[in-house]
Amino acid sequence: MPPKAFDRERQLNDQLNPMAPHHLPFYLAPGSGTDTLMVIMGVFLIGTVLWVGTLYWKLHSLPERMAHKSQKLQFEFVAVLGLISLFTHMHIFWIAGLLIALIDIPDFGTPLRSIADSVEKIADATPEGAAMSTDAGSAPSAAETPPSTDKPGPAKEKEHSHV
Repeated sequence: MPPKAFDRERQLNDQLNPMAPHHLPFYLAPGSGTDTLMVIMGVFLIGTVLWVGTLYWKLHSLPERMAHKSQKLQFEFVAVLGLISLFTHMHIFWIAGLLIALIDIPDFGTPLRSIADSVEKIADATPEGAAMSTDAGSAPSAAETPPSTDKPGPAKEKEHSHV
């Protein structure tokens, strides 16, 4: 008896209500089956969330990519500000990183390093008077004699690079 009762219920469920319209829109789910519109919207929602997440990550890493692309000296500082803004959700760090990535900070290190190297060379050079006083009894060799100052030699010009 149970199989016949089950068939009877199935027949009743398959029949439309006489008050229902006979041409139902495609987006309405049938009485038994999969809701196609819900599946399509679920896939669309997952795709949209992934797309917005990717857009967020690209926007978030914008200052770091800008500083890396232009070979800025402050690249690491911009990267740290980006990480701080990511973990604290404080947008001021991201804005500061963006501004620092956009600004060219002058390179003070290279000229100062050049000055320090020049001062070190001057300090390492032995003065002529000190060399003469230590070897007062002996005649100076050809390597130790200073060049004559009768004729000025051609002046060497250094190339200066403007950074």
